[in-house]
Amino acid sequence: MDRAEIVHESFRSRVRGGDLPPGRAPDARLSAAEAVALFRAQCLSRALDRQSRVMQRQGQGFYTIGSSGHEGMAAVAHALRPDDIAFLHYRDAAFQIARAAQIPGQNMAWDMLLSFACSAEDPISGGRHKVLGSRALMIPPQTSTIASHLPKAVGAAYGIGLARRHPPEHRLLAEDSIAICSFGDASVNHSTAQGALNSAGWTAVQNVPLPLLFVCEDNGIGISTPTPKGWIEASLRARPGLRYFRANGLDLYETAGIAAEAVEFVRRMRKPAALHVETVRLYGHAGADLPTTYMPAKQVEAEEANDPLLHSVRLLEAAGALSRIDALAIYEETCADVAALSVEAARRPHLDSAEAVKSTLIPPRRACAPSNGPSEEARAAVFGGDTKTLVQPQPMGRLITFALTDLMLEHGEIVLMGEDIGRKGGVYGITQKLQSRFGTDRVIDTLLDEQSILGLAIGLAHNGFIPIPEIQFLAYLHNAEDQLRGEAATLPFFSQGQFTNPMVIRIAGLGYQKGFGGHFHNDNSLAVIRDIPGVILACPSDPADAPGMLRECVRLAREEQRVCVFLEPIALYPMRDLHEEGDGGWMRLYSGPTQRISLGDVGLHGDGSDLAILTYGNGHHLSRQAQKVLAEGHGIDARVIDIRWLAPLPEEALLAATEGCDAVLIVDECRRTGGQAEALMTLFTERSGTRTARLTAEDSFIATGPAYAATLPSRDGIVGAALALLRR
Repeated sequence: MDRAEIVHESFRSRVRGGDLPPGRAPDARLSAAEAVALFRAQCLSRALDRQSRVMQRQGQGFYTIGSSGHEGMAAVAHALRPDDIAFLHYRDAAFQIARAAQIPGQNMAWDMLLSFACSAEDPISGGRHKVLGSRALMIPPQTSTIASHLPKAVGAAYGIGLARRHPPEHRLLAEDSIAICSFGDASVNHSTAQGALNSAGWTAVQNVPLPLLFVCEDNGIGISTPTPKGWIEASLRARPGLRYFRANGLDLYETAGIAAEAVEFVRRMRKPAALHVETVRLYGHAGADLPTTYMPAKQVEAEEANDPLLHSVRLLEAAGALSRIDALAIYEETCADVAALSVEAARRPHLDSAEAVKSTLIPPRRACAPSNGPSEEARAAVFGGDTKTLVQPQPMGRLITFALTDLMLEHGEIVLMGEDIGRKGGVYGITQKLQSRFGTDRVIDTLLDEQSILGLAIGLAHNGFIPIPEIQFLAYLHNAEDQLRGEAATLPFFSQGQFTNPMVIRIAGLGYQKGFGGHFHNDNSLAVIRDIPGVILACPSDPADAPGMLRECVRLAREEQRVCVFLEPIALYPMRDLHEEGDGGWMRLYSGPTQRISLGDVGLHGDGSDLAILTYGNGHHLSRQAQKVLAEGHGIDARVIDIRWLAPLPEEALLAATEGCDAVLIVDECRRTGGQAEALMTLFTERSGTRTARLTAEDSFIATGPAYAATLPSRDGIVGAALALLRR
């Protein structure tokens, strides 16, 4: 028999016979009405778990992870307010159900059944995934199976405190609210959880407000691997800056009381705490997982005998709140209601096309207060002695600094964060003086952890800020890419745009640094960014373009709630010359605080029809050099097209820009495998009859020292490839 049915029948027979597990007497922390309401939430969570398995067997439901054994989380929800943002563990149906009871008009049974059926009418994901979540309940949907939602919970908690000092236009969370994140005992061991716990404590010991409650639901096993006894308490109790609380999740009354103490501490002290809730896991891990295949049958049966619903019946009867016969009646009635509702839920419509599935990849636009840019008085006060440099030609790095300054003046909700970006001004000085100009609240020197940096940004975006996190080098993104891929980019998709986390991630990257860093500081692979649906990837090449493209990324984040990556070619930061030393041909004047280059606009240099060179980043600088050599040495009239926007590729603009050319040469400084050239070759092969070739970097890491550019495209290599293409 299915383990769920074994537990179900055991509950019914044991309650009828009064065979309830032993335990402590209930304390007075819950009124009779409160305790019964929480028991109803527990019963509904259990009934939904059972019905989800029935629906799967009938082909009407799909993969799901149950909450049975974790019903004590209903008591944790009781201790919180419904406006406390909650990033939940996937076993927290009872939490969501109990929270829904705090707000009139919620029908969690129906909503969750729609989710089980993957119905397009599911109010949170619209049939895209079985997730917990609700906009009305301030529960953003989580799809992570580990603890990747913890860093953004830290960011959300920080954002609550920051909004007190700098209220953003689109503020979402109440001033006295707190954030909560819950997770399993196995997830504590994940680097993401360790980073989040560490960053919370690191922040708290500096007396920075961080109202966050970590809740570890400890059922003693991670899929099939047991958690060592005492491991969770030892892991959480000794952490600096983190107050530890422990509750028996089988005891509804105790959990409610301890949770209330933990929540009161976090809300009053504005400091983080960890609530360790001991639970059991019933039915196995998920789906068709059968625990008896890796656990002794006696151990499985012992867990089932410790069913938290049996404990709740005992406690309710002992407190005089509800007899066991009445408790059984509530359980039976709940199961029957859920079974009846599931029949109708299974009939509701499903997503039926790729267009329908993709429709929530792009968040909805939002109304923003109009802005005409910073005033001249404000600019003069902030730029101070640097004002004279605004009218002098500058390299790209300096122009990005100017643009950041004007953007922060214009939009008070912009917050920068990253390693060494404050007093030091970043490794390359791009954020120099910004902390002294705007303060430590808006230019945040973070700890050295890319997961925490991006998590901070995601969490701040939940509360109306426009974060601009900096990843010091492109290769460092790989330490935290799931924060971008699995968290930031998926949120509007799985919430139908009800939750968003707009931001602009600045990343210094690409190759051509002379004698520095090798492969780690000269990473030339963008594939990890380009294949994330919905993410915008901008790469300025010409210094004149960088401010306008950055300003467009901020507009896209602020008004269209997009996640943008602004990739800054490191080697071009200080570049001054174009063709020969001292010519100053790569210096540009700052275009001012209003210039903007729209998403999809490409750059065009020259109008030659012999050849179009399609490129970006350092390839643009090199292609401009090659353009002159081709003209003067070979009589070839070429145009150079700067792609600018690498994701989504501006396909129509690129086709239009190359129209009338005899041939197209794609110059891609990323690797031959996985680089932009693959998509561009496909585009021109499928939609253009023009002769096309590509010049790319080798499939190799980059060396340090004299061979720094040996595997990368060069000016002479571009000239040679162009001549070879035109001879075909």
